[in-house]
Amino acid sequence: MNKQTNKTVETGAYAADQFQAVFGEVNERAKNAAERSARVVEELTDLTRGNVEALVASSKIAARAVETLSQEAADYSRRSFEEASATLKSFAEVKSPTDFFRLQSEYARSAFDSAIAESSKVSETLIKIAGEVAEPITSRYSVAAERVKNLAA
Repeated sequence: MNKQTNKTVETGAYAADQFQAVFGEVNERAKNAAERSARVVEELTDLTRGNVEALVASSKIAARAVETLSQEAADYSRRSFEEASATLKSFAEVKSPTDFFRLQSEYARSAFDSAIAESSKVSETLIKIAGEVAEPITSRYSVAAERVKNLAA
């Protein structure tokens, strides 16, 4: 071969090597990016699963709490009705206006005190329930925030 042909062959071989190196590097970067994307998708899927589980746990707690509150409200209503019925029967046995007003005053005070006590009890229960309902979600938030932070790194 002549010199010019050798030079052309060498240049072609060098260009092919450079071309192969560039595409090899691009291919390696694409492979790494695909693997990282697959890990991110897997991690996000796992995060979503955990988030749904936290919401389900929170919903179960809320449902049990509503059931308990409903039962307590029904019990309070029953007790209040029974007290009112007993007081009404007592009104029928009153012999003087003084006794009537005394009995009415006692019933009103008792009903008011009972309503205030029940209201306080319900308020305390609701505050406790709110904390219990929020706990699975709050715990999950901490876990998810840490995992997302690690994903971003």
